[in-house]
Amino acid sequence: MTPVVEPGAPLRLDAGGVRVVLRWSWQHSGAGAPDLDLSALLLGPDGRVGQEGDFVFYNQPAHPSGLVRRLPKQRAADGVRDVVHAELTELAPGIERLALAASADGGFRAELSRPELTVHDATSGEPLAGLPLAPGPRETAVLCGELARAGDGGWELRAIGRGFTGGLVALAAEFGIGAARRPPPTPHGYAGADPTFTLPPQGPQFLPNAGAGANA
Repeated sequence: MTPVVEPGAPLRLDAGGVRVVLRWSWQHSGAGAPDLDLSALLLGPDGRVGQEGDFVFYNQPAHPSGLVRRLPKQRAADGVRDVVHAELTELAPGIERLALAASADGGFRAELSRPELTVHDATSGEPLAGLPLAPGPRETAVLCGELARAGDGGWELRAIGRGFTGGLVALAAEFGIGAARRPPPTPHGYAGADPTFTLPPQGPQFLPNAGAGANA
C-alpha cells in the first residue's frame, strides 16, 4: 500500500527523479465539469521564486533548465492525469524546495472529481507516497505539499494541504509572483522576478482520446 504523508511527518525519498501525478475522475464530463491543473514552484532559501520561469504551470510548462516540466494531460480508465516530472538531484543547489499545487479555476467539486495526488519514482514508475487532497467547497487552489532538501542534501516529501479561494493567482502571490511585488535576488542564479508578470486566466486543456496511458 502506498503510504500517505501527513503534515508534520515528512517522508524521505531515495529517488533521484520523481513524477507527481494529479488524478481525478472524468466520469462527469460535460458543461461545468471540473478541470484540474498541477503546478510546481521552484523556491530559494527565502521561500520565494527567483524569476517567473521558476513557476511551472499550464501556460509555462517547463522550467528554463528543463529539469522540472509538465507532461501532457492524459485520460485513462481511472480518470484524467496531470503530471509534473522533476529531476531532483540535478537541480541547482540554491533551489531548496519544490512546492506542489493543484488548482481548478471553476472549483474542484471534489465530490465529483475525487482528486488524488501521488508521487512516483521517475525511473521505475513505482508509487512512493500520496498526499492528502481535500479541497473545500469554495477553494480553487491547494498547496498540496513540497519536495524539500533534507539536512544531508537528500530530498523529502512534506504534506501541507493549505487551500486558497483566489485560485492559482492567490497561491502564486505567496511565493513572490504578482504585479506589484519584486522579490530580492536569490542565490540560485536568477535575477529578481519581473514586477509586471501576472498569471493569465486558466484556459481549456487538450485531452487525448480515452484509453491513453499516463506513463506515470
